Amino acid sequence: MRTKSSAIAPTGIAVSSRPGSSFGTLQAALGVAAFSLTFPATAWGLESFGPWSLVAVRSVLAALIAGGCLLALRVPLPARRHWTGLAVVVAGVVVGFPLLTTLALRTSTAAHAAVVVGLLPLTTALFSALRVGTRPSRTFWTAALAGAAAVVAFTVQQSGGALTTADLYLFAALLVCAAGYTEGGRLARVMPGWQVIGWALVLCLPFTLPAAAVALSYEPVDLTWHGVSGLLWVAVGSQFVGMVVWYRGMAAIGIPKASQLQLAQPLLTLVWSVLLLGEHLTVAAPLTAAAVLVCIAVTQRARG
Repeated sequence: MRTKSSAIAPTGIAVSSRPGSSFGTLQAALGVAAFSLTFPATAWGLESFGPWSLVAVRSVLAALIAGGCLLALRVPLPARRHWTGLAVVVAGVVVGFPLLTTLALRTSTAAHAAVVVGLLPLTTALFSALRVGTRPSRTFWTAALAGAAAVVAFTVQQSGGALTTADLYLFAALLVCAAGYTEGGRLARVMPGWQVIGWALVLCLPFTLPAAAVALSYEPVDLTWHGVSGLLWVAVGSQFVGMVVWYRGMAAIGIPKASQLQLAQPLLTLVWSVLLLGEHLTVAAPLTAAAVLVCIAVTQRARG
């Protein structure tokens, strides 16, 4: 009798690994594409909403969709012992990362943010090592430090010799998201990954719903096609549906193949930034992104 094996994805989420299929590859690729559009969609959303309104409303919409799925499938409430872990996921993935990156994108370009946040797999690997107590190889740490150095050098060079407030927001986003992914990975060993995200969104609803009402009453709203489209994408595409197809794809094709697909995410964001936002890339942006991807590939190989 065959048994499914579990592994940790580059984002720190545990999923089942089994022989792949073309449909599984398609689902994983759709997940990567959904995530790569997050920053451009956020930039669009900021055309109509303030940063606090955008984050709160996006979370409410995603929670309503997730809650509907959980209710329709009659998924039982998670055990009380898992609530603390879900709170970490809420703080890191549902609230922290979206809020900090949205604040950063008020003054930073999506392309710049994509390069900085390209360090997320490395940051998550560090948190995972600390949380689980594993000891990665020297090759792993060398590649991780090289990737971090490349991003720091890029941000300092782009900012004229000093880190900006947007850069600080982005680096903080890396830390809180890595913590949320790591804790989500632990929880995903005992429940499907989409349920971890789903319950985190739903449990956060009593806070995000009033927060959305307050934010909308204070921040001006100027509805445009771009703004509404950006909001809907980050709520439906990035925060929930993207997660669902990504986890299903990972389970179908296995960790190594899906990991290779995810390496394209920062570069895809650079492409969307040019096509959708009209941003002009410096030579340093794609070169730094490529260097980070090489470092991530080395760390994944070292861990494997």
